[in-house]
Amino acid sequence: MTPTEIHIRQSTKADLPGLLKLQNANQIAQGGSLAAELTAEQVEHMMTDMPQIIACRGSEVVAFLMTTSQAVSRERPLLIIDKTLEAYPWADPDAYIYGPVCVSERERGQRLAQLMFARLLELEPNRQGVLFIRGDNEPSLRAHRRMGMSKVGEFTLNAAVFHVFAYKSCPDVV
Repeated sequence: MTPTEIHIRQSTKADLPGLLKLQNANQIAQGGSLAAELTAEQVEHMMTDMPQIIACRGSEVVAFLMTTSQAVSRERPLLIIDKTLEAYPWADPDAYIYGPVCVSERERGQRLAQLMFARLLELEPNRQGVLFIRGDNEPSLRAHRRMGMSKVGEFTLNAAVFHVFAYKSCPDVV
């Protein structure tokens, strides 16, 4: 693989430093749109539970798509996840939480979110995913609609509107 190629794959523990670096650079405090910050221990635990998908340019992590089972999510309850599942009470019992998704600023517009999603569907076929997107995050709303996801609910938290999306199978994502 040359340094200019993008490679989409499931992450490993060795990818943690690059994944955390990208996460930190995209926090709201840094001008990004990630509101929550996961620790290395949390991400590592998530890796043992569900696939965490990354996009790499050479050895650099330039994008990630995180997933969490409901069981692992309940170990560290978050109000926003509770509100998401309350807004969509029809989620399958084995549905997982999709997100967060992050693409480095210089790599945006290259369909990396769609490519990572396609890889996730290969690894988790016929399972339902549920996610939330902040209502003012138009690029993310557009991208997820293009991936075939449907809005299934909405809630307000801390004066912000969030849209709840769900999917089960989206064969035409790429």
